[in-house]
Amino acid sequence: MDAQDWNYEPFWNEVQQQIQTQLSNQEYMMWFGNLIYDSSHKEKIILSVPSAFYRDQVIKRYLSVIKGHLDDLTGCSMDIEFTIRKKQSSAPARTAGEQIQSVADTQARPKAPASEFNLSYTFDSFVIGDNNSFAYNASLAIAKNPGTSYNPCLIYGGVGLGKTHLVQSIANHIRAHSPELKIAYVTAETFTNEFIQTIGEGKNQLFKNKYRKVDVLLIDDIHFLQKKTQTQEELFHTFNALYDSNKQMVFTCDRPVSELKELTARLRSRFERGLNVDLLPPDYETRIAILKKKCEIQQFSISNDVLEFISRTVNTNVRDLEASLTKLIAYSRLLGKDITPQIAMEQLKDSYSVSREQSYTIESIQKVVAEYFNLSHIDLKGKKRTKAVAFPRQVAMFISRKMTDLSTTEIGYEFGGRDHTTVMHACQRVDSRIQADPTMDSIIQRLMRQIKEYRKSSR
Repeated sequence: MDAQDWNYEPFWNEVQQQIQTQLSNQEYMMWFGNLIYDSSHKEKIILSVPSAFYRDQVIKRYLSVIKGHLDDLTGCSMDIEFTIRKKQSSAPARTAGEQIQSVADTQARPKAPASEFNLSYTFDSFVIGDNNSFAYNASLAIAKNPGTSYNPCLIYGGVGLGKTHLVQSIANHIRAHSPELKIAYVTAETFTNEFIQTIGEGKNQLFKNKYRKVDVLLIDDIHFLQKKTQTQEELFHTFNALYDSNKQMVFTCDRPVSELKELTARLRSRFERGLNVDLLPPDYETRIAILKKKCEIQQFSISNDVLEFISRTVNTNVRDLEASLTKLIAYSRLLGKDITPQIAMEQLKDSYSVSREQSYTIESIQKVVAEYFNLSHIDLKGKKRTKAVAFPRQVAMFISRKMTDLSTTEIGYEFGGRDHTTVMHACQRVDSRIQADPTMDSIIQRLMRQIKEYRKSSR
């Protein structure tokens, strides 16, 4: 078969679109802007990069992600190779006068939108449900009157629930309605890397000026700051400078700030000073609404049966939900087939197993613990607060914290919508019992073994 018959470029284009929805615009442009489709052979795609450093960074950061998307779309295990193609400048040398004129033209040209802002993240494109309405309305109020109320604001919740969407919606709304305000949006990782770089280059003042002279500071994923004491110190002083000047600050985190044990007490107190709002996993109705909104944006028609199947199948977070729909849209467009429930079931079987595994783990814990204490697992989710129910519920919460990656907010949601502080208190109570009573630890270990056996027998 000729090499031209193995054309994977449409698949590569689709992979780029999928990855773009998962990264900030700034990160995507940095690492995928110069990653170019070169050629392909049977089960192999070759991408060109501008340098060896660029290639090594892409391999380290994104190779597994790229391969995962390609394998899903092509249905086979793809090899990915990189070739280095340095950019060649074909423009002739310019005179000094031409260079001066070029600078003048550049200065006169309107500024392009800042690359760190994703223009698709708006309040209009955010689907509101019971799980996120408080965070949505707080974010909208901040965007309309930055610095006047709810300052600082911390939005926390699990992966893929819409934290970045809300933060960037704030930025885009302010840029549209108050363009005179200076906004800085950055991830905590980028903030840290910039700080380290300026220390090495002796440009500390430039860093301070960049972040302490803004009207609105938005920082994503502050949990990344744990154990980074110097960066925390710098952010502490930046926080104070902005707060004293009535400048708006919004932060996001994957858990309540009280759970960030490697954060200095005084910085933690700053985050807790203002409004803290949480995002929970969307319920079934909200998941349906999200999918319909996404189809509308993509201008793609899909049956209600398929939308209902996706909503029942993927119940982890918004990101997984959108990724599942994106995969089906890509399948339909690349192969020219309508999506039926049978096709959806086949294409999303991996997503289904992951979703089932994650949601089933918490349920298995509840069932095993309830049976041990001669209760129904419904009792653990209910409102009863008698000692016969309260302590087993605390044990189940404690084991859930040990055996899953769920945050205390997500665990509380699975136990009847309880607050994250209830889960934290439960873990502390059980831990204290273990310290005081050695037999309690053996009970916990026995329950954990039973939970593992229960999961194996139920597969």
